[in-house]
Amino acid sequence: MTCVEGADEVTGNTGALVTVPATPTTARDAAEIARALDVLDDQRGNDLVAMLARAVELEQAARALGNVELLWRARLVRADVFERQGRLAEATRIMWQVHDYATDHDRARLLARSHLGLSWAFRDIGDHASYLEHSVKALDALDDDAPPSMRAHYVMRLADALDESGSIEEARARYTQAEQLAVEADDVVRRLRCLNNRAYGEYAAGDFALAQETIDRLLDVSARHGMPLGSHVWDTLARVQMGRGDHAAAVASARRALEENGNLGTREITADAEFLLTLATALRLLGDHDGAQETLDRCRALSDAHGLRYRIAQVEEEQAEIHAARGDHERAFHAYKRFHALEKALVSEEREAQARLQQAMFETSEARQAAARFRHESLRDPLTQLLNRRHVDQTLPGLLVDSRAQGLHLAVALIDLDHFKRVNDTFSHAVGDEVLVQVAALLDEVADGVPLPGSAFAARLGGEEFLLVVQSATGEAVVTYLEGLRRAVADHDWSALTHDVPVTVSIGLAVSHDGDTQRTLLARADTLLYAAKHAGRDRVATDPSD
Repeated sequence: MTCVEGADEVTGNTGALVTVPATPTTARDAAEIARALDVLDDQRGNDLVAMLARAVELEQAARALGNVELLWRARLVRADVFERQGRLAEATRIMWQVHDYATDHDRARLLARSHLGLSWAFRDIGDHASYLEHSVKALDALDDDAPPSMRAHYVMRLADALDESGSIEEARARYTQAEQLAVEADDVVRRLRCLNNRAYGEYAAGDFALAQETIDRLLDVSARHGMPLGSHVWDTLARVQMGRGDHAAAVASARRALEENGNLGTREITADAEFLLTLATALRLLGDHDGAQETLDRCRALSDAHGLRYRIAQVEEEQAEIHAARGDHERAFHAYKRFHALEKALVSEEREAQARLQQAMFETSEARQAAARFRHESLRDPLTQLLNRRHVDQTLPGLLVDSRAQGLHLAVALIDLDHFKRVNDTFSHAVGDEVLVQVAALLDEVADGVPLPGSAFAARLGGEEFLLVVQSATGEAVVTYLEGLRRAVADHDWSALTHDVPVTVSIGLAVSHDGDTQRTLLARADTLLYAAKHAGRDRVATDPSD
């Protein structure tokens, strides 16, 4: 897959990393170094020489401060550059060093970033089992409060790994989620990367029409925001053009990809090998067999020199196609034999990696079960046992994507107990806690009553405020569920707890629209909750446009 990694890769800028704060050699402030590394992590440019120099400078500044974590972060940037230059052994050694340090010292951000780097390194050597494993672990280790743009990057990496592992439907869902996060962050560059990778994935899956549709969206976003296409996007465009039979255009696009990647200061070796393979295929399909062979020979030499074993297998496959196109079927047969031998070796190594992983998982089953219990507890409110805000933040963005894909309505209802302070002040906080527990039970009943294909869950956000998230076939059904909840709370026998003091709830109900994010949807529900309170409480307020 031709995946976009650098910010300048999309813009086509091959100049210096002007977005990185200029501080390196004189920096004495850890926060300043951290900000510079944040930019390098999130907007890694395509000028690898400048990027490496900046990483070394920041590493020296971190060492002068005695800040070990910042030093390791700077080394990860160096490893990223090495990987993109084809120096896989050096890159992987640093990544494992950082991974071990982060594991031993419980540094979540470093751990997430090292998993991310390792995922790409394993992809380069053709170990797809480890590629997917580290992509999953990277996202799992990412801080819950990571900004949407960073989360989009990690989700997109997982989408890439799923796509290349053959899980196209799972990959599509992650690409959609990553693009939505990029839109939420107003990060056009990240959105273009996501569209590029998705288009290539659709091409690889053989859905050329959907690949073209995705490319058209990419070109529209690029034009509207004035961002020229970078080398990876030109390569993807070439592949899609080949899929749709426009071989001359594919040759031109593939050459443009190589041209964009050709500057010695910005050249990515791993990308060069991929672009050469694309050009060789396009030339063969165009009928230029001599040009295809010359280009493939360059790709083979580059892949051999840098140990790109996955690419070497693809070279042998294309070599067989070129021999067959020339009518030399004997040589084509032998090239196919070499391809299948290489592919078999790669598959065998993947299976061995999977077996090692399964053994390690078996040996640490107790630890994993303990971790699962801890994770479960971390997502639950200890008083009511409802899910908590952490679970909402982890789940709601994906539900927005899932609901649109399934054609379901997604609604969120913010629920607040009316005059709850009076209950606490009159009868004690212990009584108030019991009221909250019983309201939570009523909420759970409503959630359990949502019929398929819908679903629902209830959460406590804090204090006397709850949230009900409902997927339903119709928007009207959601209103019915919430009216039922309101009546159930008002009609419940509270006399044993509050005597003659009533317990009621006000509810703000918002149904998602196209383009909604978690933030916009909850903000609308909050506004409607305020309207319900202002209108006299004990009611459900909805937006008439819903």
